[in-house]
Amino acid sequence: MSDPVYNRILLKVGGEALAGPDGFGIDPARAAEVAATVKDVYDLGVQVAIVIGGGNLWRGTIGIEYGMEQSTSDHIGMIATVMNALALQDALERQGVVTRVQTAVEMRSIAEPYIRLRAIRHLEKERIVIIGGGTGNPYFTTDTAGALRAMEIGADVLIKATKVDAIYDSDPKQNPDAKRFKQLSYIDALNFRLRVMDSTAISLCMENELPIVVLNLWQENSVKRLVMGEAVGTVIGNFEQI
Repeated sequence: MSDPVYNRILLKVGGEALAGPDGFGIDPARAAEVAATVKDVYDLGVQVAIVIGGGNLWRGTIGIEYGMEQSTSDHIGMIATVMNALALQDALERQGVVTRVQTAVEMRSIAEPYIRLRAIRHLEKERIVIIGGGTGNPYFTTDTAGALRAMEIGADVLIKATKVDAIYDSDPKQNPDAKRFKQLSYIDALNFRLRVMDSTAISLCMENELPIVVLNLWQENSVKRLVMGEAVGTVIGNFEQI
């Protein structure tokens, strides 16, 4: 068996990955599925850090539509990501994987504060690290948090796990002729405004030459196959512009 092509990855997972059939809340069965996918990669000897969103529990845009201050709405979302992180930690621990939750919003009685060197040390000790709380600041998405943490811990790749198998030039569910991209330059990903990942996150990765891979979390062994060197999803990196 060949060796993984990545030693350390940052997996960005939306909160919806833990949701029940109606798209809201935390479904323990779904959390167990996500944990099994992560464990398959972890068992290859890959160091895994995870940044998780909170969209299954709270969407900041809803609060803003009702007149809520964005800072307040975003802070609620940060707390939601910690709830998801704890649920995923529980699912991983029950599958025998030692896991630590760190958060940029301090909650010392339930999770460690995010400290870069401590996160790296956990990874080196073969522990999975789940990072909640976003960046700890309003006005920044968990995509940006994923890019930032990936850079801080020295990840080899940022994997954006979604419900689609790649990036398309339009919605493939609505347009059967939508063009699928195997790879994109950072500039094209920004210019096309494809909404797969926010522009701040892409710009941060571009400035630091960190590759991004967008793939379908629910496609069988998608993350594992990527880590083992297969062409999966869409790679955003230093490629020629289209």
